[in-house]
Amino acid sequence: MGTETEPAGRPAGRAQTLPMQGLVNALTKTALSTPGVAKGIGKYLILLYVVGRTTGKTYTVPIAYIKHDGKVLIGTQFGWSRNLETGQDLKVRYKGRLRTAEVEVVDDEERVVELFGLLCEANHNFAKFHNIALDAQGVPDPVDVREAYKLGAKAILLTPKP
Repeated sequence: MGTETEPAGRPAGRAQTLPMQGLVNALTKTALSTPGVAKGIGKYLILLYVVGRTTGKTYTVPIAYIKHDGKVLIGTQFGWSRNLETGQDLKVRYKGRLRTAEVEVVDDEERVVELFGLLCEANHNFAKFHNIALDAQGVPDPVDVREAYKLGAKAILLTPKP
């Protein structure tokens, strides 16, 4: 199971982009910024306002999250995460409110694998998006999760400030 590929040929653990990712992101950003609507989908998604280190451009990134140990846990394999550093503050739209969150980038392999696995268990769409197989009980394939790490997966913990 761990090193198999799906019919599309995407390796296990490799994140995908949707054919209309730009449109989906634009609609999601709008929904997460709309009072009332944000309350519903904000239970599953957070907006990050990531500033590029070299360009200074702000990228608005909608991403799935779970609560973990009093923090907001997200995971990604995409390049925008290289702009995040432990200890920095990041603007986020969390549960409909614009606020600041402190960033903790996890880079230890065992911890990333553990946290990415938690994201997969809690959100099966997250697992599917990252091509991580789940068993009948919804537990992610540990080989797939480790492969996601090897392909650049990062776990990020955010501590929203009041």
